[in-house]
Amino acid sequence: MKPVTFLAAVLALAACDTQVETRKAEVPPVEQTGTPTPAAAPLTASGPAATLQPETAPNLQDAASVVELDELRAQGTSTAKLFGTAGGDPAMNGLYTHLAFFQGPAEGWRVFRLGDFLEYRVLSEAPGRVDLEIKESTMDQATSAIGSRTHRVIVGWAVAADGSAPPTVTVTPAQ
Repeated sequence: MKPVTFLAAVLALAACDTQVETRKAEVPPVEQTGTPTPAAAPLTASGPAATLQPETAPNLQDAASVVELDELRAQGTSTAKLFGTAGGDPAMNGLYTHLAFFQGPAEGWRVFRLGDFLEYRVLSEAPGRVDLEIKESTMDQATSAIGSRTHRVIVGWAVAADGSAPPTVTVTPAQ
Protein backbone atom coordinates (compact mmCIF):
# COMPACT_ATOMS: atom_id res chain seq x y z
CA MET A 1 0.00 0.00 0.00
CA LYS A 2 1.34 3.43 -0.88
CA PRO A 3 2.12 5.76 2.04
CA VAL A 4 -0.38 8.36 0.77
CA THR A 5 -3.16 5.73 0.54
CA PHE A 6 -2.32 4.42 3.99
CA LEU A 7 -2.37 7.94 5.48
CA ALA A 8 -5.74 8.63 3.82
CA ALA A 9 -7.19 5.42 5.30
CA VAL A 10 -5.93 6.27 8.80
CA LEU A 11 -7.36 9.80 8.58
CA ALA A 12 -10.72 8.44 7.37
CA LEU A 13 -10.91 5.99 10.28
CA ALA A 14 -9.98 8.72 12.75
CA ALA A 15 -12.77 10.91 11.36
CA CYS A 16 -15.26 8.05 11.80
CA ASP A 17 -14.23 7.62 15.44
CA THR A 18 -14.68 11.34 16.05
CA GLN A 19 -18.16 11.27 14.49
CA VAL A 20 -19.18 8.29 16.61
CA GLU A 21 -17.97 9.95 19.81
CA THR A 22 -19.80 13.16 18.83
CA ARG A 23 -23.06 11.23 18.26
CA LYS A 24 -22.64 9.44 21.60
CA ALA A 25 -22.25 12.79 23.32
CA GLU A 26 -25.42 14.13 21.64
CA VAL A 27 -27.63 11.23 22.82
CA PRO A 28 -27.70 10.90 26.62
CA PRO A 29 -28.01 7.37 28.01
CA VAL A 30 -31.47 5.99 28.85
CA GLU A 31 -30.76 6.33 32.58
CA GLN A 32 -30.46 10.12 32.20
CA THR A 33 -33.45 10.74 29.93
CA GLY A 34 -35.85 7.88 30.62
CA THR A 35 -36.25 7.32 26.88
CA PRO A 36 -34.47 4.74 24.75
CA THR A 37 -31.75 5.73 22.32
CA PRO A 38 -32.96 5.99 18.71
CA ALA A 39 -32.72 2.80 16.67
CA ALA A 40 -29.81 2.42 14.25
CA ALA A 41 -30.42 2.49 10.52
CA PRO A 42 -31.50 -0.88 9.05
CA LEU A 43 -28.68 -3.15 7.86
CA THR A 44 -28.09 -3.95 4.21
CA ALA A 45 -27.59 -7.60 3.22
CA SER A 46 -24.03 -8.46 2.19
CA GLY A 47 -24.41 -12.13 1.26
CA PRO A 48 -26.89 -14.93 0.78
CA ALA A 49 -29.40 -15.65 3.57
CA ALA A 50 -29.17 -18.87 5.57
CA THR A 51 -32.48 -20.75 5.84
CA LEU A 52 -33.18 -22.18 9.30
CA GLN A 53 -35.52 -25.04 10.20
CA PRO A 54 -37.49 -25.19 13.48
CA GLU A 55 -35.63 -26.72 16.42
CA THR A 56 -37.03 -30.05 17.61
CA ALA A 57 -35.28 -30.56 20.97
CA PRO A 58 -38.05 -31.21 23.53
CA ASN A 59 -36.62 -28.93 26.25
CA LEU A 60 -36.79 -25.89 23.97
CA GLN A 61 -40.58 -25.76 24.31
CA ASP A 62 -40.14 -25.26 28.05
CA ALA A 63 -37.44 -22.65 27.51
CA ALA A 64 -39.56 -20.76 24.98
CA SER A 65 -42.42 -20.49 27.48
CA VAL A 66 -40.28 -18.28 29.77
CA VAL A 67 -41.82 -14.82 29.47
CA GLU A 68 -40.21 -13.02 32.41
CA LEU A 69 -36.70 -13.27 33.87
CA ASP A 70 -34.93 -11.46 36.71
CA GLU A 71 -31.37 -12.34 37.72
CA LEU A 72 -30.85 -11.99 41.45
CA ARG A 73 -27.42 -10.37 41.77
CA ALA A 74 -27.20 -9.86 45.55
CA GLN A 75 -26.90 -13.58 46.23
CA GLY A 76 -23.11 -13.72 46.35
CA THR A 77 -21.59 -16.92 44.98
CA SER A 78 -24.85 -18.70 44.13
CA THR A 79 -26.50 -18.10 40.80
CA ALA A 80 -30.17 -17.35 41.39
CA LYS A 81 -33.01 -16.09 39.24
CA LEU A 82 -36.73 -15.47 39.29
CA PHE A 83 -38.60 -16.47 36.19
CA GLY A 84 -42.16 -16.82 34.97
CA THR A 85 -43.50 -19.18 32.34
CA ALA A 86 -46.69 -18.67 30.36
CA GLY A 87 -49.33 -21.23 31.11
CA GLY A 88 -52.70 -21.88 32.61
CA ASP A 89 -55.75 -19.73 31.99
CA PRO A 90 -54.71 -16.19 30.98
CA ALA A 91 -58.04 -14.88 32.35
CA MET A 92 -56.99 -16.15 35.78
CA ASN A 93 -53.32 -15.42 36.36
CA GLY A 94 -51.17 -17.55 34.00
CA LEU A 95 -47.62 -16.55 35.00
CA TYR A 96 -46.17 -19.59 36.76
CA THR A 97 -43.50 -17.90 38.88
CA HIS A 98 -40.36 -19.74 40.02
CA LEU A 99 -37.16 -19.14 41.96
CA ALA A 100 -34.17 -21.15 40.72
CA PHE A 101 -30.63 -21.72 41.97
CA PHE A 102 -27.86 -23.11 39.77
CA GLN A 103 -26.27 -26.14 41.42
CA GLY A 104 -23.64 -26.93 38.79
CA PRO A 105 -23.35 -28.47 35.32
CA ALA A 106 -24.11 -32.02 36.51
CA GLU A 107 -27.07 -31.13 38.74
CA GLY A 108 -28.59 -28.23 36.79
CA TRP A 109 -31.04 -25.91 38.53
CA ARG A 110 -32.95 -26.38 41.80
CA VAL A 111 -36.35 -24.81 41.09
CA PHE A 112 -39.06 -23.70 43.54
CA ARG A 113 -42.55 -22.75 42.30
CA LEU A 114 -43.71 -19.59 44.10
CA GLY A 115 -47.19 -19.47 42.58
CA ASP A 116 -49.45 -18.64 39.65
CA PHE A 117 -49.82 -14.85 39.31
CA LEU A 118 -50.71 -12.15 36.80
CA GLU A 119 -47.31 -10.55 37.34
CA TYR A 120 -44.63 -9.94 39.93
CA ARG A 121 -42.22 -7.10 40.58
CA VAL A 122 -38.96 -7.27 42.55
CA LEU A 123 -39.07 -4.59 45.25
CA SER A 124 -35.72 -5.32 46.87
CA GLU A 125 -33.11 -8.02 47.19
CA ALA A 126 -30.53 -9.02 49.80
CA PRO A 127 -28.56 -12.23 50.37
CA GLY A 128 -31.08 -14.98 51.13
CA ARG A 129 -34.09 -12.77 50.50
CA VAL A 130 -36.12 -11.12 47.77
CA ASP A 131 -39.17 -8.92 48.39
CA LEU A 132 -41.90 -9.14 45.75
CA GLU A 133 -45.06 -7.29 44.87
CA ILE A 134 -47.54 -9.71 43.34
CA LYS A 135 -50.64 -9.03 41.29
CA GLU A 136 -53.04 -11.90 40.96
CA SER A 137 -56.57 -12.69 39.83
CA THR A 138 -59.21 -13.60 42.38
CA MET A 139 -62.62 -15.17 41.93
CA ASP A 140 -65.65 -14.55 44.10
CA GLN A 141 -66.94 -18.08 44.77
CA ALA A 142 -70.53 -16.86 45.24
CA THR A 143 -70.78 -14.84 42.00
CA SER A 144 -67.86 -16.22 39.91
CA ALA A 145 -66.83 -12.61 39.32
CA ILE A 146 -63.13 -12.21 38.56
CA GLY A 147 -61.28 -9.47 40.40
CA SER A 148 -57.68 -8.76 41.26
CA ARG A 149 -55.53 -8.01 44.24
CA THR A 150 -52.00 -6.80 44.86
CA HIS A 151 -50.00 -8.01 47.82
CA ARG A 152 -46.41 -8.32 48.95
CA VAL A 153 -44.35 -11.29 50.07
CA ILE A 154 -40.89 -11.97 51.42
CA VAL A 155 -39.20 -14.93 49.76
CA GLY A 156 -36.41 -16.22 51.97
CA TRP A 157 -33.87 -19.02 52.26
CA ALA A 158 -30.81 -19.95 54.29
CA VAL A 159 -27.59 -18.90 52.56
CA ALA A 160 -25.06 -21.73 52.66
CA ALA A 161 -21.43 -20.85 53.44
CA ASP A 162 -20.30 -22.77 50.36
CA GLY A 163 -22.79 -20.97 48.08
CA SER A 164 -24.82 -24.10 47.36
CA ALA A 165 -28.52 -24.01 46.56
CA PRO A 166 -30.85 -23.99 49.57
CA PRO A 167 -32.88 -27.12 50.38
CA THR A 168 -36.06 -25.09 51.00
CA VAL A 169 -37.50 -21.63 50.42
CA THR A 170 -40.15 -19.78 52.48
CA VAL A 171 -42.81 -17.33 51.28
CA THR A 172 -44.11 -14.97 53.98
CA PRO A 173 -46.92 -12.41 53.58
CA ALA A 174 -45.65 -8.86 54.09
CA GLN A 175 -46.70 -5.21 54.16
